[in-house]
Amino acid sequence: MFRLEELVARLGGELVGDPATVVRRVATLDQAGEGDLAFLANPKYQSRLRDCRASAVIVAPAARALSDRPLIVTHDPYAYFARVAQLFNPPEAFAPGVHPTASVASPIPPSVSVGPGASIEADVTLGEGVVIGPGCRVARGASIGARTRLHANVSIYAGCVLGAGCIVHSGAVIGSDGFGFARERDGSWIKIPQVGRVVVGDDVEIGANTTIDRGALDDTVIGKGVKLDNQIQIGHNVRVGDYTAIAGCVGVAGSTTIGARCMIGGQAGIIGHLSIADDVVVSAGTLITKSIMKPGVYTANLPVQGHADWVKNFAHLRHLDALVDRIRALEQRLDEHKPE
Repeated sequence: MFRLEELVARLGGELVGDPATVVRRVATLDQAGEGDLAFLANPKYQSRLRDCRASAVIVAPAARALSDRPLIVTHDPYAYFARVAQLFNPPEAFAPGVHPTASVASPIPPSVSVGPGASIEADVTLGEGVVIGPGCRVARGASIGARTRLHANVSIYAGCVLGAGCIVHSGAVIGSDGFGFARERDGSWIKIPQVGRVVVGDDVEIGANTTIDRGALDDTVIGKGVKLDNQIQIGHNVRVGDYTAIAGCVGVAGSTTIGARCMIGGQAGIIGHLSIADDVVVSAGTLITKSIMKPGVYTANLPVQGHADWVKNFAHLRHLDALVDRIRALEQRLDEHKPE
């Protein structure tokens, strides 16, 4: 638990009300009760502040007059809430050491924790405080920076590099072969060896069952501070810029470059060999088929509609080229009959 004055001393902000007010957890406006610290991040929920039972609330300056309870006033209540939540919920501590059922073929620092059934092959480099969860496999020549944590059953393929302070959730696969094949005349396929690596920067979080393919020749690169949700596919030789966030079920085809500070919505698709500028927002479900050279918000999807309406509208769409030709012909005829 913390007194409000302790939180403000650590995190900043302006304290309004009793500095000795004690809070024990963070909660939403609707669910908060005695001892809770709530937050108002979206002005459209201001009406809920009146009935909120929290001991204190984090608010923006514009909302400071809306409540007589203790407040922490800050210009970004949601970011402040996130920092408070970290204080109330510190990362789980792991005792250093190697479980008897783990297989370790590389020297590791005494501060490293290796869980049951994990495998660390030869020539692996682990930084101080790394946590290797149960069932993980870290292949030959891989490198993992200090304080990075692999949850259970993560696979890091040979030669791949993870920076410091990363979190990799269960089932993620880093460095599997990219989808590289050449086709014979008879239709059969020749596998192209994928000899690049995956290089992941510091403070990256990779969601459960996300896969990042190793480069074909050059490396696949994930910049610092990138946040990847669950079940994302990153193809070979993709480059993702610093602090970009990608939501679940996104597919990024090979050799695409995504800029810094982008936000890619869930189930978006990005075809290969494209470039996306810095500070681009891609809406959920959007298919990107050409490069985006300017910052902004981009959307390319259709709202849901009844099946009969969709069939009718698609039928019109199929005849769109013919309709354009007819309009052009009519415009030409009109031009021919214009008075001199």
